[in-house]
Amino acid sequence: MTTGVLLMTYGAPRDDADLPGYLARVRGGRAPDDALVAEMRRRYARIGGSPLIRITEAQAAALEAELGAGYRARAGMRYSEPTIADRATELAGADAVVGIVMSPQWSPTLMRGYADALRAAVPRPTHVAGAWHLEPAFVGALAAAVRGAWSRLGRPHVLFTAHSLPKRVFEAEPEYVAQLRATGAAIANAAGLRSDEWTWAYQSAGHTQEEWLRPDLKELFPALAASGHRDVLVAPVQFLADHLEVLYDLDVAAAEEADAAGIRYHRVPMPNCDPAFIAALAAIVRREAAELSPAG
Repeated sequence: MTTGVLLMTYGAPRDDADLPGYLARVRGGRAPDDALVAEMRRRYARIGGSPLIRITEAQAAALEAELGAGYRARAGMRYSEPTIADRATELAGADAVVGIVMSPQWSPTLMRGYADALRAAVPRPTHVAGAWHLEPAFVGALAAAVRGAWSRLGRPHVLFTAHSLPKRVFEAEPEYVAQLRATGAAIANAAGLRSDEWTWAYQSAGHTQEEWLRPDLKELFPALAASGHRDVLVAPVQFLADHLEVLYDLDVAAAEEADAAGIRYHRVPMPNCDPAFIAALAAIVRREAAELSPAG
């Protein structure tokens, strides 16, 4: 039996000219206003463009090598090329396809579109993995990165972060936020951090009138500085590759706020193609693929 694997993530604009179209796709077809396009154009220019597509394709190639014979892996984007449908066609010879959304936590509201797109594109048996936020190999890989950076930097205070959500989304799906926070706690425990050595925070809140989950990590910097902290280590628990919310929201915007508060900013490297993370992905794929096999 040959199993296809499709890593699915958000996507990114191809280039500056594609930005308005990309934002419209993200917004469900609603054209963005000029101010939003200008601001996002500035952010992408500041980081030199998003590497998300390139990194996710590299993750798929590394995963295929890790899985070995009987598996083929590709990467497909929800809002840009190469699309989920495009890459699904490259898995046409597979007996079954496992879809992995590149976010360890699962929200039916936020993730359903990935599953729908894959199932619409693949006429063969498919299985989309649900939450894998406490997968031991995944937690271990992130904990090792946190512990290494924390020790090297002299034990700074750690801020575990996740993308903020409108409060209405949290109220509709509190379990999703519980998964996010459970991941942070598991990584902190595996990294050997005491409860007073880390704090939970959100990042990347949208610029809308509705209420978003807090605290935003930038709001915590003044209090940390007042408590005597001179360094902070930021560790996202939801993102698996470098992209806009990491390279701009954290490494530019949050870093500037930390500097203004008198704190040196540091960030844990994203998993990207780290062998330990790829091995964790392979363990998840093998488990999910077993559910598609005749014996499973």
